[in-house]
Amino acid sequence: MAMMKIKRGDMVKVIAGKDKDKEGKVIKVDHEKRRVIVEGVNMLTKHTKPSAQNQQGGIVNAEGYIDASNVMVLVNGKATRVGFTVKDGKKVRVAKATGEIIDK
Repeated sequence: MAMMKIKRGDMVKVIAGKDKDKEGKVIKVDHEKRRVIVEGVNMLTKHTKPSAQNQQGGIVNAEGYIDASNVMVLVNGKATRVGFTVKDGKKVRVAKATGEIIDK
């Protein structure tokens, strides 16, 4: 399986789907299924029963997974593809559009 080029905490832009052109921070990454959860994107409505943790119950809004191929990493406000290079003996991510190092 190929390595994912998106990490938790990255700012990304959605490039396909119902939330196209929205931007947000990656909250969670599922490497096996190649999916990500982005803050404020793909909002789902869940109906929850009252429980010990949630006394009230009711309707809860939460983010859902979207495919990693539908997002691009933002570097200085510009969506870009991601490549890799070796810098000081360490493999780092690089923005293809500007050549700027993403991992600092």
